[in-house]
Amino acid sequence: MLAIDSPFTNPYLNLAAEEYLLKEWRDDIFFLYTDEPSVIVGKHQVTLAEVNYQFARENNILIARRLSGGGTVFHDQGNLNFTFIRNGVEGALVQFRACTDPIIFALNELQIPAERGEKNDLLLSGKKISGNAEHVYHQRTLHHGTLLFDSNLEHLKQVLHPAGKYSHKGVASRRSEVVNIAPFLGNPDRHAFRKFLFSFIVQQHHASLYCFTDEDRRKIIELSATKYRTWEWIYAYSPDYYLEKEAETLFGTVIIKLSVTKGFIRHISLTGSAIQKELDYISVALKNARLEENYLLNTIPDKLPSPDFVKVFNTILPVLF
Repeated sequence: MLAIDSPFTNPYLNLAAEEYLLKEWRDDIFFLYTDEPSVIVGKHQVTLAEVNYQFARENNILIARRLSGGGTVFHDQGNLNFTFIRNGVEGALVQFRACTDPIIFALNELQIPAERGEKNDLLLSGKKISGNAEHVYHQRTLHHGTLLFDSNLEHLKQVLHPAGKYSHKGVASRRSEVVNIAPFLGNPDRHAFRKFLFSFIVQQHHASLYCFTDEDRRKIIELSATKYRTWEWIYAYSPDYYLEKEAETLFGTVIIKLSVTKGFIRHISLTGSAIQKELDYISVALKNARLEENYLLNTIPDKLPSPDFVKVFNTILPVLF
């Protein structure tokens, strides 16, 4: 097994590194990383149904999609992410226990009584400290999990609660009560904890240390740019969905009904008695538009007849997400 302590803190680079290590390598690998504040949705989820988009934007929280299924998780510098990539055989490629047991053993070594939950998660005092997911590629399995050490749990709570009622056939997250590990330690130092966990896995698996070469970094950066940072992957990959939302605006209450297919607005209804004429005009302009904030800001105003209509549109735009 190779052990890699990631040099990256950008979620798009770390997600790209996981895919690169899974698909282009043949070694068993342990990969450890932390990300700057970000929300990572599962492969088969509706991104905007999982994330409070406005809270994320206002608090500089990045939004990303990962390769594996499962529910949405929150990353920040207080959350440590571990990845096992293993070779396997057909019929025995799902390896949740094999990948979470070493983490439980490491925590137990620190006198932290972590235990396995019923949903392939890890618990401490009955509360979740780790969510886990897997992706199988040919005869290799990517397993990754989170470890809440001293994460900002208030940001976690708020950014994972979107506004509005979404209907879709994608995977919906199951919210759990969470807790940080740090309060259970006498010396809650996140850097010491990361160093301990890395060393523990290296010793337990007799792993060899590896650092990314310039060529590795080039391929990871390229994959990040062409896939993980793109609107097409983060938003348009989402299953079709329908949204109903009631929002208070400068022009009174507006009721939004919106259906989206592959990231494009297919049907939209905006209702608000005080400005219904403007809303009707904006609805026509939005139909079949790409549901991306910068795209809408740069294209829709040119389709509206006057600055007054643009003012209404600018008020409505944030509540579409």
